[in-house]
Amino acid sequence: MRRRDLLVLAAGIAATRPLAAAAQSKMPTIGVLVAQSSGSDAFWRGFKEALHGLGYIEGQNIRFEFRSDEGQASQLPELAAELVRLKADVIVTWFTPAAFAAKQATRDIPIVMGSAGNPMETGLIKSLAHPGGNITGIAGVGAELAGKLVELIREMVPSVRRVAALANAPDPFWRPSVERVQAVGKGTGTTIDAIMIQGRQEVEAAFINLEKNRPDAVIVQPSLGSKRPAELALQHRIPAVSFIREFAKDGGL
Repeated sequence: MRRRDLLVLAAGIAATRPLAAAAQSKMPTIGVLVAQSSGSDAFWRGFKEALHGLGYIEGQNIRFEFRSDEGQASQLPELAAELVRLKADVIVTWFTPAAFAAKQATRDIPIVMGSAGNPMETGLIKSLAHPGGNITGIAGVGAELAGKLVELIREMVPSVRRVAALANAPDPFWRPSVERVQAVGKGTGTTIDAIMIQGRQEVEAAFINLEKNRPDAVIVQPSLGSKRPAELALQHRIPAVSFIREFAKDGGL
């Protein structure tokens, strides 16, 4: 089973658990909060299909309230608050910024996170054994993978000496990722320039600014998307890598 299939199925199973009691009085409501990014559309389709396979049919015995930030992370807190006002029985999130927004919006409604960066590194939970609070779900990649990208770049392009790390400031996963990249960079004699931007809307400007002090390669944080960063990397002829396979599928190195 592919990782995405496993994530979708696990999230679906976790999401159904608190619904049995609620089903006796009203149609259960699942709030879905998505930070628009690579794979989010596939996640939403797969999530509904997984629940359908478990016997939950939209409009018959389950109701969905889907909310997406449409690439504007600043909208996530209000979208999460809206799901709380709608009295969702559970909130399912996609990507770290959405999980954080949900956590800040409620301490009572169960939250099931999917494809979040390592939740311990970002502070979403206290520990894997005892997460505490109202959050459960699937832990995604850890910051160690970000460090591996530096090693891969050096293997593919041995002449690389300076790497720009595009970090998504609204995504808390940027900090452990950049720290790990910088640590591995130091160990390999690679200078790492962390470039902080405020979301996908600034990716194009970031690549334009890179021309002023051109790096040998670029690392792109996944929550900045894949298609547009991959296109820009090709356009500016800068080797670029990211954590997710969608980046390669969209033309990234």
